[in-house]
Amino acid sequence: MKPGLFEASANCLALADPQEKCSAVSVLAGAVERGAFQWDPAVPVKPIAAPGRPLRPELVAPSAVPRRRLGSDEGRAALVHAIAHIEFNAINLALDAVYRFRGMPAEYYADWISVAQDEARHFLLLQARLEQLGRKYGDFPAHNGLWEMAEKTADSCLVRMALVPRVLEARGLDVTPGMIERLRSVGDQDTIAALDVILAEEVRHVAVGTHWFNFCCERENKPPAETFLELIRSRFTGSIRGPFNLEARAEAGFTAHEMKALMAGIG
Repeated sequence: MKPGLFEASANCLALADPQEKCSAVSVLAGAVERGAFQWDPAVPVKPIAAPGRPLRPELVAPSAVPRRRLGSDEGRAALVHAIAHIEFNAINLALDAVYRFRGMPAEYYADWISVAQDEARHFLLLQARLEQLGRKYGDFPAHNGLWEMAEKTADSCLVRMALVPRVLEARGLDVTPGMIERLRSVGDQDTIAALDVILAEEVRHVAVGTHWFNFCCERENKPPAETFLELIRSRFTGSIRGPFNLEARAEAGFTAHEMKALMAGIG
């Protein structure tokens, strides 16, 4: 009998050491590609809880995360650390999307395992850049906003697909080009190289979210664009502000109707 994918993804999710988690995700992705797993929807789903993560970084309120100028190594290290923390959380979010939501097609699980593998690679890329800057993951405080949204959307795959990849992760498509320009102004080509890779691949991740959001809407007989906008109004606390990366968002599956509403200030 093949091992269970849900149990394997939960085991990866529980790992606290970043290196061990990234290695385990790589092994898991390879096994999924070989068809080595089964997914039994009868496996019980445990209530969502904090994922495995190291004791550091210290988690603080978003307003307490220090912002530093990019003209110094310390400032650039703080920026790289913040993005590395997002990527580490994104590994856990992708694994939880596999573990938590049952009864989805095989392609859904393969997609989110592949996303977890990409996020692990992104984290390692940024970790290496941090080391070049004389720092390591955990040296700066960080906030827990991404995982808090996972907790708020644990009740529905449709809601998770709407509010995590299509809201929080899509924000990365908007802000990363500006980060790259700021880094170019101070000549930090090494960090730019890492962000170029991440930006290109994150478009696919958001597109994966769009695809499965649309699938869930069709299965529940709900209109996708209207449902997405209503979920922002009813389930998302905060605002979604431009400027927007319209080209990347279009590539990731956002419709003209959705973008018109977002640019008009919905949410």
